[in-house]
Amino acid sequence: MAGKSTNPFERLLDTIESEKCYFYNPQKLSDARYQHLPFSIRVLLEAAVRCCDEFEVKSTDVETILDWANKHSGHPVEIPFKPSRVLLQDFTGVPAVVDFASMRDAVKRLGGDPAKINPICPADLVIDHSVQVDFSGKGALEKNQEVEFERNRERFQFLKWGARAFQNMLIVPPGSGIVHQVNLEFLARVVFSCPQTDGRTLLYPDSLM
Repeated sequence: MAGKSTNPFERLLDTIESEKCYFYNPQKLSDARYQHLPFSIRVLLEAAVRCCDEFEVKSTDVETILDWANKHSGHPVEIPFKPSRVLLQDFTGVPAVVDFASMRDAVKRLGGDPAKINPICPADLVIDHSVQVDFSGKGALEKNQEVEFERNRERFQFLKWGARAFQNMLIVPPGSGIVHQVNLEFLARVVFSCPQTDGRTLLYPDSLM
């Protein structure tokens, strides 16, 4: 990787495909506790290992997750978690796009480059909570969607702008399905592939909030 890393777990890196792709392999911790961790906890562990900078995510957090079998049965323990992406629907996603737009306006007023304001973490926004049932019977789906677009024209135009303006954000238009269905069938990556400045690709599990 380009530049000097502050991650104390660099020794856990493994490579595949002639070293063009690499990933953090928690099994290289050689800790017997790893084999007893549920899969979901292993995903948390990989994220902590990969994101460890001894500031936001510390080595002690990695130890806390490794010791899950002893920790989870006692008092709740807080750990940092950086998900691979954020999944949003209307009620949470639209205010988020408004906030990003407001930040861009503020940066522009201060003389900065508003295009630099983008989600740091990939965000998927599914518009699925605006439809109402006004018609039933034959052709009801098309009629209800037509009314939905008319009622929400201004909001949908704003979101269409957001889909074009922001990097690292995907906005799924209305009529595509409910958020959980769209997530499982279309948005889930299973494995994220993130190109790095040195020409290689970092691989890590898909996770979301």
